[in-house]
Amino acid sequence: MGVRKREMADRIKEEKKQIAFAKLNNCPTSPRKMRLVADLVRGEKVEKALQILRFSPKEASRRLEKLLLSAIANWQAKNEDASIEDADLFVKEIRVDGGSMLKRLRPAPQGRAHRIRKRSNHVTIVVAAKNNTQS
Repeated sequence: MGVRKREMADRIKEEKKQIAFAKLNNCPTSPRKMRLVADLVRGEKVEKALQILRFSPKEASRRLEKLLLSAIANWQAKNEDASIEDADLFVKEIRVDGGSMLKRLRPAPQGRAHRIRKRSNHVTIVVAAKNNTQS
């Protein structure tokens, strides 16, 4: 039983080495706007995703590009002996969750006030290597 557990633990450790993630918390953009850009790069190869983000006119794409570069750097730190080109990295998962909301009041006609909700979001990017052999 102990040998089997050790083999399983080694396999899980190798799988964890294949993935890396980066998080961006409290980004002052609404989650809906960020998801529009995140949907463009979900499942894409890293090189193609970077090109999509670089040439996208949306403001959220600049933040996602920086975050994707951070996730790639995290993968590189985990796998110093492997090269990014050989690993065939792709965006395995990208998740946009709602963050905290700043609530403000805007004056409205006839003495009333309307509530303005300034939304923020949390983004998590997971990059993974497609091939399982490393040299």
